[in-house]
Amino acid sequence: MMDFGFDKIALIGAVALVVIGPEKLPRVARTVGALFGKAQRYVSDVKAEVNRSIELEELKKMKTQFEDAARNVEDTVRSEVNSASAAFESDWASATSTTGSNAIGHTSRDSEDPMLPPPSYEHPKKNWRLKRGATPQWYKQRAGIRTKALSGAARVARFRPPGVTSGRPT
Repeated sequence: MMDFGFDKIALIGAVALVVIGPEKLPRVARTVGALFGKAQRYVSDVKAEVNRSIELEELKKMKTQFEDAARNVEDTVRSEVNSASAAFESDWASATSTTGSNAIGHTSRDSEDPMLPPPSYEHPKKNWRLKRGATPQWYKQRAGIRTKALSGAARVARFRPPGVTSGRPT
């Protein structure tokens, strides 16, 4: 941008005073200042837009690099899973290719007749209305945890020393 010193600004002001005149000079100076401010705002807006477009291009490059890396990882994982599943399938095929018996020696239900229906569902025959805690009863008994709540009067009666019949002195 042009470099204005004090002497150049004074010379421009003197010429403007002579050419424009002292009556119109303040109005012209205001108009020039407003136009100069608009020009500065326009230049700053253009700079900001250029910076945004440059950042957008960088982000697009980073996005493509990230997508390529993710694609490479996905391909690697997929190939490893495929090789592992192929190895599993070959091991499974070799393990199930025996003559109708499993490794323990029992005959397998699936190897005898794969068309048999699955076993039917049996209801567990539990009383679902009964509220149960998460801690099992056998653990509570072993640890000595109270399983039934006692009222205050029942607790006093339970821990009353023998020989005392009532709580009031006579």
